[in-house]
Amino acid sequence: MQTARIKLSGKNPKHLNEICSEIKDIAKHFGVSYRGPIPLPTKILKVTTMKTPCGDGTGHGNTTYDRWEMRIHKRVIDVQADDRALRQIMRVNIPQGIHISIQLKD
Repeated sequence: MQTARIKLSGKNPKHLNEICSEIKDIAKHFGVSYRGPIPLPTKILKVTTMKTPCGDGTGHGNTTYDRWEMRIHKRVIDVQADDRALRQIMRVNIPQGIHISIQLKD
């Protein structure tokens, strides 16, 4: 039977875990088998910039930098492809900033 691979990614891991628990509850309710959520490696995006626009630094010979980073957390859930269960999964309320993709696999 086919399985649906659900990939979730977003900046807030708390929201991801809430959505994963909702999907697990739907799978349990309909009695379909599922695997996951499987946490994938976190992608860390880093940006380093100089604080002063002229490039001289603080005037004491040492330059100062601002460092920002954004972490992208990812989860994967495999659910047995049941029509009723997938319809309910599609109705789950997804918060803004969370990306979801569903693929059917043999």
